[in-house]
Amino acid sequence: MTKLEVTPGRWWHRLDDGRVQCDLCPRDCRLHEGQRGMCFVRQRVGDAMVLTTYGRSSGFCIDPIEKKPLNHFLPGSSVLSFGTAGCNLACKFCQNWDISKSREMDRLMDTASPERIAEAARAGGASSVAFTYNDPVIFAEYAMDTADACHALGLRSVAVTAGYMHAAPRREFYARMDAANVDLKGFTEGFYFQQTGAHLAPVLDTLQYLRHETDCWFEITTLLIPGHNDSDTEIDAMTRWIADHLGPDVPLHFTAFHPDYRMLDVEPTPPATLTRARAIALGNGLHHVYTGNVHDIQGGTTFCPGCHAALVRRDWYLVLDCDLDATGTCPHCGTPVAGRFDTFEGAFTRGFGRRRIPVRLSA
Repeated sequence: MTKLEVTPGRWWHRLDDGRVQCDLCPRDCRLHEGQRGMCFVRQRVGDAMVLTTYGRSSGFCIDPIEKKPLNHFLPGSSVLSFGTAGCNLACKFCQNWDISKSREMDRLMDTASPERIAEAARAGGASSVAFTYNDPVIFAEYAMDTADACHALGLRSVAVTAGYMHAAPRREFYARMDAANVDLKGFTEGFYFQQTGAHLAPVLDTLQYLRHETDCWFEITTLLIPGHNDSDTEIDAMTRWIADHLGPDVPLHFTAFHPDYRMLDVEPTPPATLTRARAIALGNGLHHVYTGNVHDIQGGTTFCPGCHAALVRRDWYLVLDCDLDATGTCPHCGTPVAGRFDTFEGAFTRGFGRRRIPVRLSA
């Protein structure tokens, strides 16, 4: 392995029985020599932990920021996106399973240092770099170093994550993130344990930490799976919790499931389910609720929480028009709109739409 492929891992300790425990996430993997954690990319080598995917990516693309999805973070801007391999959850419904569930290092097709990534993002006209496709928690050292390189060039950093992380690394990780989209995969412990192999409480802890102890802008995404996490009761409980514990201004995205990975026997989510969920969330006081993976201009539009004027209209991921300037205030009534905004330059002139533009970084 080259220097880029293996780097010392952080957040671990030795146990009395001779094993090494990874302290990055609640998995608490305890490893003998040569063993890898559940995420597959953190490995014990000798008496220490290493990250085997540092500097290696499954590919780079230029995306619209709305594809993360982030609707209140630099609307209409572009973002350089990349991921690695592996994941610390075991979602049966994973929509990126060929990357996140990969156990083959040849899935990592491109190599790049943090500095090279930041330079490529700036050269490509991106305003930010997103750690996505698989969960950046498991390659936190690489993501954090890349975030530092981005900040040195005036770019922002974005984490797309399930939020399954211990408190100590979480503090260091989110201190470097300007924005995040957190997957809240359901709102019952049964769903989390049976369908993801994880637990709900650590994710709720991460959401409350982001809201009350950081300046990181974040939005929430829930993939609604028919018969599993889409009941009125669960959606009502989840959105009431968000309103009570996080506040009404946190944007929430309900997205449509399609059969994939180990959940091929479940039908796709009907658009009416997303519309119903959005109505419940709005009824519980949330100001910004969106639908995704369906064609729904109403569900993709940002409305003023004061006068309800349409401020950012979207068609899929294409921003049709934006009435918000860098101050983020409604021009019609002066109500502040929560988010991180900048001067809108007309994303439709870039011709993004639903496309992603592949970028090759290695020689």
